Amino acid sequence: MKLKLLGAALLASGLLISTQAHAHAAGASAPRAAAPATAPAATPAARTITEAQVLAAQQAWGRALVQISSDFASGGLARATATASAVLDAAYGYQMGPVLFKPTLTTAPHTFRTTREGALAYFVGNNPAFPNDRGFALKGWTHVEVRNAAVLIHGDVAKTMGNVTLTNRDGSRTTVDKTWGFRLDPQGNLRIVLHHSSLPFTGS
Repeated sequence: MKLKLLGAALLASGLLISTQAHAHAAGASAPRAAAPATAPAATPAARTITEAQVLAAQQAWGRALVQISSDFASGGLARATATASAVLDAAYGYQMGPVLFKPTLTTAPHTFRTTREGALAYFVGNNPAFPNDRGFALKGWTHVEVRNAAVLIHGDVAKTMGNVTLTNRDGSRTTVDKTWGFRLDPQGNLRIVLHHSSLPFTGS
């Protein structure tokens, strides 16, 4: 039931459209926090994404990352893997085809994770096909803040660019540059189809 609720929180969708670039800050903290209400899925005749959908999807992604870390701490790798699998199925578009996922901490030949298997390995590790993965989502994250530089919406596709700041249980903060691309699936659910993350350039 908890995994079903988590999946439902990640399927943010709605019926109106916003086409203006917008700067916005959104946070996710405290595992097991109640998810905000989401609008019903878009009908086939209303294949447009709203800015509210995009912001809700970003917040849900942050909550999901915190949840995976919490489940790892309380239930071990098996529980964390089950949660991460549910997150991938609910939030990403791997069932629609390849996802353009370039995580922060990856190197060749596994820099890009266009398959679900590669994405799961990045989040929870323990896959011999991806021997350098240590499980990014297992690092004790307790809070995620998203700050968009801009949100661009074009019908059933939306793109965002900005920063994501992650806080772990000892209070250490890590900020990454992040670009997301979202698309409505045939059922009207918002899916991540592009996810690029990198550490900010420091000039050295």
